[in-house]
Amino acid sequence: MVKTHVQDLASMGQPLSLSALIARAMARISGWVRRTLAPRSPYRVGDAVVAEDPFNGRREGIVVSRRGPSVGVGTAAGIYYVDHRLLKRQD
Repeated sequence: MVKTHVQDLASMGQPLSLSALIARAMARISGWVRRTLAPRSPYRVGDAVVAEDPFNGRREGIVVSRRGPSVGVGTAAGIYYVDHRLLKRQD
C-alpha cells in the first residue's frame, strides 16, 4: 500500500534545511576518506613481533592492540607502544 501523505519534518519538531543535510553528508564522507587514507598497521593482534627501537632497544613480544600507526607490544616487562614501522615479524 502506498502512503498518500508524508509528514513534514518541520512539524515533527526538527526543521531540516538543505544546507544542514549537505553539511552532514559531507562530514560523513570526509570522515570515511580520512579513515581510508590513514596509515594502518599490517600486524594483527596475536602476531609475534620484534620491536627495534633506536632509543629503547630491542623488545620481543606479541601484538596486543592496534590504534592507527601505533601498535601495543606485550612483553614480559609490560606493554610498549611503538610505531608499526619499527616492527618486524619474529623468525
